[in-house]
Amino acid sequence: MDRIFYFSRPIKRLISIVIDTLAIIYAFWFAMFLRLDTRLEFYDTDYWYLLALVITMSIITNIVLGLYRAVIRFLNSRAIAAVCLSVFVSSAVLALGALMFDALVPRSIPIIYGAFLLVFIGGSRFVIRSWASRRNSSHMTKVLIYGAGSAGIQLINALRNGREYDPVALIDDDKGLQNLSINGLRVRSAKDIDNVIKKYNVTRILLALPSASKTARSRILNTLEKTKLEVLVIPGMSDLVSGKAKIDDFVEVSIDDLLGRDPVPPNYDLMNADIQNKVVMVTGSGGSIGSELCRQIVEQNPTALILFELTEFALYSIHRELEIYLKDNSSAIKLYPLLGSVSKQKQLEKVMDSFKVQTIYHAAAYKHVPLVEHNVIEGVRNNILGTLRCAQAAINTKVETFVLISTDKAVRPTNVMGTTKRMAELCLQALADKGEHSTRFCMVRFGNVLGSSGSVVPLFKKQISKGGPITLTHKDITRYFMTIPEAAQLVIQAGAMGMGGDVFVLDMGRPVRIYDLASKLIHLSGLHLKHEGNPDGDIEIVETGLRPGEKLYEELLIGEDVGVTGNERIMTASEVFLPWDELSVMIDDLHCACADFDQVKIRDILLKAPTGFTPSDDICDLEYLQRQK
Repeated sequence: MDRIFYFSRPIKRLISIVIDTLAIIYAFWFAMFLRLDTRLEFYDTDYWYLLALVITMSIITNIVLGLYRAVIRFLNSRAIAAVCLSVFVSSAVLALGALMFDALVPRSIPIIYGAFLLVFIGGSRFVIRSWASRRNSSHMTKVLIYGAGSAGIQLINALRNGREYDPVALIDDDKGLQNLSINGLRVRSAKDIDNVIKKYNVTRILLALPSASKTARSRILNTLEKTKLEVLVIPGMSDLVSGKAKIDDFVEVSIDDLLGRDPVPPNYDLMNADIQNKVVMVTGSGGSIGSELCRQIVEQNPTALILFELTEFALYSIHRELEIYLKDNSSAIKLYPLLGSVSKQKQLEKVMDSFKVQTIYHAAAYKHVPLVEHNVIEGVRNNILGTLRCAQAAINTKVETFVLISTDKAVRPTNVMGTTKRMAELCLQALADKGEHSTRFCMVRFGNVLGSSGSVVPLFKKQISKGGPITLTHKDITRYFMTIPEAAQLVIQAGAMGMGGDVFVLDMGRPVRIYDLASKLIHLSGLHLKHEGNPDGDIEIVETGLRPGEKLYEELLIGEDVGVTGNERIMTASEVFLPWDELSVMIDDLHCACADFDQVKIRDILLKAPTGFTPSDDICDLEYLQRQK
């Protein structure tokens, strides 16, 4: 029987015509036998002439309706309507033909005949369709669909028209849907997942909840993690509506779904305050935060956007992306890609003065903890002196607003990177306190952003794809996480709230244990964690030890004096700072120490500064260590 599926299309059509011809013959004689019983004249030529007419007209009707062009395996509601219309025409031809040939055909025969024919023609097609589906499904991946809403129903139809996945059951938390049958699949509760997986040998779970909140998705994913099956999700509703994605375009579970953090809609008055109809400059515009700031900024319609970046390729990439975006949206915003270093104050002043910059978002920084530990002098030059030079250039050119992108590692730092960022904060606080200028300074402090350079999540996914192991510095290490778009929006809003010298802290939610995060990624990839209790697992998590300057826990506040703002995700911190007269002495000493390549003196200055610096390691600068050999 399987050979039929390999026949050419013309032969398959011929077989369909033969089956329909036999269906018409059998439907007619069954109807006659049921109505006339023993008085049936089987050899009456009038009946066979009548049948020849009915067969001919029925086959022609089926051809016109396209029943022989339709692929039986993919029959839909239109095909059902075509079959019904074909049966109606065939019954009508039978009634009229009986009058033409003066055959003994009771008036009820066309109705009985039509009923039989509908069963034979329609039934034969659906039997073949079912047979083909079962034949194909035996080689397909059995999947469980979580979500019996409209997205889940569309997903079932899309999968049944494909050859990769075979949906076997639906799961939904809505009690009103449970135990109902949708498209032939029974809707079950989340409590039945394990039984369904065992019964149907499910190997993958598809999450069809494009409109669900992050909190709800996180709760569901925590439940599905226990199944140790790979979980894929359909795209978000915005992508489906816009046409960027199809219902059966599956993606891996995103890390922000695991974190369960629902974004707060931005306040557009604050988003516009420092950007709309203004000239805006972003330093470090090619970095993770800087590039996202640029994307958010162009949506607020500035007059011009200056992209200031040290790395050529990073500048090219963000400039090209924004050029395409502005062209597609017929925007008149002017883009200026400028290569340069924030440590060159004269260049900064020329740029700010020439373009009449009004708002600066200072995202340029070296932020990779181990690299800054190994390159102390460049870390100090870029993060401290570069920030100061940029701020002084802003003052000299009468820039209205200057927003520093800071980090949670600036709180009680144990590494050079965090200390340099806290020193950068102290510089702006001192300049704001000093007055004698019109520039408004503020700082925004937050933790890790998902997908940034150096983020653990892309690294973990890459290690999983290679079969492991996942490398982790310490089993108990925890971090705060936030998505890059949310961080950029909150930075812009916080900058608009600042009065001068403000330190804003973003609400990062609950800290995440990195070991747990790695475990979830393994399980939701359909793999098993390898450990002492499960030596046959797929992926092992290996501890490599804390890197130079790395902390187990991060903090966002130095003190307890926290204030609220109009945005529930933005807080203010009141923290100790040095007056400019005292701080400037330290800055001069740092400048001299960098010029002399004196890492010991730099360490001593940073220890004396009011940053709370408590280094976890000795000096790790690579040049210094090489010199000591």
